[in-house]
Amino acid sequence: MAAAPVHESLVKPNRPIFTDVAGLAAMVDDGDMFGIGGHHFARLPIAQLLALADRGVRDLHYTSWAGGLSLEVLLDADAVASIDICFSSLDIFGLAPRFRAAAESGSMPVRDWTALAMIQALKAAEQNLPALPFAVPAGSDMMDRIPCAVVEHETRTSEAVGTIPPLRLDTVLLHAPRADEHGNVQTIGALALDWAMVSAARKVLVTVEEIVPPGTLAKDGRQTVLTRNRVSAIAQAEGGAWPCSCLPFYVTDYAALRDFVEADAPLAQSRRLPPGGVPDHLRTAARIPASVAASGLPVTPSATPDAPPTVDEMMAWRLAAELDNDSFASAGAVSPLANVAYRLAKATHAPDMIIATMTCGHVDIDPSPMTLSLIEPFDAETAVTHAGGDDTYATYYQAGAVTHEIVGAGQVDRRGQVNTIAIRKKDGGTIRLPGQGGMADVANMDANFIVYVTRHNPLSLVETVDVVSSARGYVGDAERQARGLRPGAVKLFTNLCVFELDLETRELAVVEIMPEVTREAIADATGFVVRFSKDCREVGAIPADDLRVLREQIDPLGLRRLEFVGARDRGALLDEIISRDRDLITALAVQTEREDATA
Repeated sequence: MAAAPVHESLVKPNRPIFTDVAGLAAMVDDGDMFGIGGHHFARLPIAQLLALADRGVRDLHYTSWAGGLSLEVLLDADAVASIDICFSSLDIFGLAPRFRAAAESGSMPVRDWTALAMIQALKAAEQNLPALPFAVPAGSDMMDRIPCAVVEHETRTSEAVGTIPPLRLDTVLLHAPRADEHGNVQTIGALALDWAMVSAARKVLVTVEEIVPPGTLAKDGRQTVLTRNRVSAIAQAEGGAWPCSCLPFYVTDYAALRDFVEADAPLAQSRRLPPGGVPDHLRTAARIPASVAASGLPVTPSATPDAPPTVDEMMAWRLAAELDNDSFASAGAVSPLANVAYRLAKATHAPDMIIATMTCGHVDIDPSPMTLSLIEPFDAETAVTHAGGDDTYATYYQAGAVTHEIVGAGQVDRRGQVNTIAIRKKDGGTIRLPGQGGMADVANMDANFIVYVTRHNPLSLVETVDVVSSARGYVGDAERQARGLRPGAVKLFTNLCVFELDLETRELAVVEIMPEVTREAIADATGFVVRFSKDCREVGAIPADDLRVLREQIDPLGLRRLEFVGARDRGALLDEIISRDRDLITALAVQTEREDATA
């Protein structure tokens, strides 16, 4: 981790500078410790990133919870010297190719953090402290990977505690909907780690869609406001997040993103905002209310009503069966299958459960349909509250409120240990995976640790994982309760069966088998000796009503299928879903305008 000047003041002037995007880019220095706000494909400061690429900035020490599209742009521009992240993926578009190339080639340092360690390091900088404690991600290898992290033992109990020094940033880039003329900045929806990074940065550079008169923000309803004394400079940049979203102005342009991430030409040259600005249909989609889903969406489901259940539907339904009215389920990154399962459960047998999406940024949402363009605005509208990742870690995860965060895995071994960081190749090289995000933390904090592999094979289910990026360190009921953690299960779901961790042997055993799957098929597809529970049974049939809700109400476009296809078939499926999503937006826009006209 590159060192920032120790104890340099993070206090900013009471009034930020107003400039243009090029003026913001000029404030970024070569070699800066550099952070990016936003979340996945929401509120990314794309206009600022492209301006930095144009300017030819070099040797940035990229430091953020996520890499993703922002990191891809900077890597493509040869602007990065090192990478400190928890996770880097292009969401439904798959692995991030430039990040993978950098990590696999060893061309620059790539350091993996747990989410909680990064949050605490940023807070240590904010609070001007030499270090802050954090819960050790027991069971994982992550303490050997987190830069500067140290395990100490609490003097009274001898309990292991991690400590982390301050993570001070030189520059953080944000994009937001509005700022007022005094420099106060508005955010709507999930906050990601924006506030934590802002508090740890010397310079906070913000692009906004609009600059409004003083007092306007106070009339805007539910929002979060970054006060002017925490902002260094602001530039108005309409469409400054495109092709990502910026609520309430426009939703994510997935068709443009598909072109963006697959561009052969340099990203900074080939992907610019269209001359007419953000396309009208994206602005229209941002105004469609979640209530339109109550009477059903005007879209033909991806599966016909009389078709037998597919394996993706079986897995979604069986995962949903894990949840009940007392569940608090959080959806992290790149988990269409988990998102579908949560919404299916809430729409059927568990109406009182709590769902949090955008990594706990949208808390207690309605079970709105899974669509590409509308899931973010619908969740933002129906959520009881909006939050940041740093807030929700303390309030929900560390407090033990979350019961489930069902996540995909690259490798799982017979002891239930998970690898989402890197797989070793026979030639000695590695295949870089996205990273663990917050899995190492929540594997112990959540009541249940549930992972899934959609294509059960010996390369995914192995004797011993290459890297233990997450695992249940505290397994038994007594050892969990002694640490204030709720007891719960460790399970692995695949397209062939369901494993559960045996508390006595501390090894996985098959407890349920998918219909028409044999024990021999499971054994042949597994890289370790398979144990079958004495009570092993077949997964039951999906009730007709649940299957109808899944197909027609929760996932009519079939986003869950993206986790079950190989790279060869993924492009065609993406094209189908993106096209149908666009048709859905068009139909809903017409419907909404008609209803408004008759209201």
